[in-house]
Amino acid sequence: MMTTQATRSTVETDPGKVELHARNVVFDVSKTPLHWIPDHPMSSNMITVLNLLLPEGERWFVETFNEALPLIKDEALAADMRGFVGQEAMHAEVHDRAVESWLRGHGVDPTGYLKQMEWIFLNVLGPRDGSPEQKQKHLVERLWLIAAIEHYTALLGDFALNCSWEERGADMNMADMFIWHGAEEVEHRSVAHDAAAYFADSPLRRARAMSLAFPFLVWLMARGFRFINSQDPSVADKSVLEKTSLYVKSYFRDSRAGVFPKLSHLALATVTYFKPSFVPADIGDTAQAVAFLAASPGARRAA
Repeated sequence: MMTTQATRSTVETDPGKVELHARNVVFDVSKTPLHWIPDHPMSSNMITVLNLLLPEGERWFVETFNEALPLIKDEALAADMRGFVGQEAMHAEVHDRAVESWLRGHGVDPTGYLKQMEWIFLNVLGPRDGSPEQKQKHLVERLWLIAAIEHYTALLGDFALNCSWEERGADMNMADMFIWHGAEEVEHRSVAHDAAAYFADSPLRRARAMSLAFPFLVWLMARGFRFINSQDPSVADKSVLEKTSLYVKSYFRDSRAGVFPKLSHLALATVTYFKPSFVPADIGDTAQAVAFLAASPGARRAA
């Protein structure tokens, strides 16, 4: 069994600075049902979208950071960035495996959505030609966009560490995979912000990045949710009105049950990002994340 909520840090347990590193993990989701949170099929499907969205996005993170690393003269920041790269590369690999060994086994063919993600992250958000100054300017813009996206991954990671999946009977292998990922997002939540700020920091840059990241993520998640539901036999044949009613009712029921994040909390956290005093360390709890990572069945299985 997994326990996370009892490990919030105190002055005595705060681990301080943590050295970031990739962890070997093994998650066997081959027998996991499509609706892996019992009686919460829509939340199961929405969270499953992350298996499709994350791999290409995280490979883009890795490529962008590898592009930036030769320009970093601060060795402590460079070490954090290398740790971040290792963790994100492992995240992409794990979610790729889940798609191949699990989602396809449930009759969901992700090919169309995966091709769209590949095109977006390679062609729309990839490096651009130009002078060295233009290339670096575009690099910094991408770093700030990653920092804005990582704001949400840290929020979702903190949610995963404190959600009610276990109490609601969620499949423990799938829950472990998402909580492991979320815990590492909390663990490295400051790195993307620090990397972007190393080159140039201003309220305008933060605001511009967030104004792109928020609608971008909403669009990708909504598109993935519709994609999965179009192949989920329990939803596919419903009318638009029936689907809309199901989605609205499911959201309010599931968010109250603690199996899905409250949109009001995400909206408030978006506003908080614009505060001059905001720092990513304000999100989540490092001690809680580290404690879970030490106990994660998937990490222990690979040890």
